[in-house]
Amino acid sequence: MGRAADVIATGLPRPRGRGRIGRLEASAIRGVLVREITNFGSYWRATSFSSTVEPAIYLLAFGFGFGSLVSQVAGYDYVDFVGTGVVATAVLFASVFPAMFGTFVKYSFQHTYDAILAAPVDTEEIVTGEALWMSIRAGTYGCVPLLVAMAFGLEPRIDMLVVPAIAFVSGFGWACFGIMIAGLLNSIDNFNYVTSTVITPTFLTAGTFFPLSGLPQWVQVLGNLNPLHHTVELVRHAAFGWEGWADVAHLGALVLFGVVLWRLAIRALERKLIT
Repeated sequence: MGRAADVIATGLPRPRGRGRIGRLEASAIRGVLVREITNFGSYWRATSFSSTVEPAIYLLAFGFGFGSLVSQVAGYDYVDFVGTGVVATAVLFASVFPAMFGTFVKYSFQHTYDAILAAPVDTEEIVTGEALWMSIRAGTYGCVPLLVAMAFGLEPRIDMLVVPAIAFVSGFGWACFGIMIAGLLNSIDNFNYVTSTVITPTFLTAGTFFPLSGLPQWVQVLGNLNPLHHTVELVRHAAFGWEGWADVAHLGALVLFGVVLWRLAIRALERKLIT
């Protein structure tokens, strides 16, 4: 039985030197996933509506609103430029917000994680299962803006079939970010600070609605450190043509982002649930 379960059973934490870091059990993660999938059946309509309609509205508003004033950006039709970029926005919204609010509600109000930890499941497996589920959703909902853009003239390419995988990798990192925030903050009202200072600037400076090349140099540097920007670039290149090693670097940045935030999310939630 894992360290978290030992705490429930004995009231005393097991020494950290005997922890199960790196020993994830597939059966435990599968159990968390099955629970999430089962619960999803009761609210999938509302979640699917908000996760698909909101990015589509961004696409229509910016693509056809600004598109009537600006016909091309960075060599692309503006509708196509925004349509490929909004995929990243859909991924962000479909992962980070459910992770923040859902995680906080589960451990603070519903005490769902207390019940899960009574089984042979550790915090690592809870975080991993939750993040995988949210990234699966992000990989699905993230494709909606691309389909809308195709309906309005974006030419399909066979390489676009990798977009769900790109959205999945990006969504995993942002889901872990949301779980980490939920584990660090003590009030759900404090999420407003994160939304205003992190999430909103992140999707505005990702190159979704305008290229970063037109911004001041320091903003471009920050933009290149933005994980969402790497998502935008990969999706855009899947639609218009790959750029070799540059795309390998974009993918590597997303993987690194996901791994680092995964460990931080585990640490943050473990402190909330165990100590």
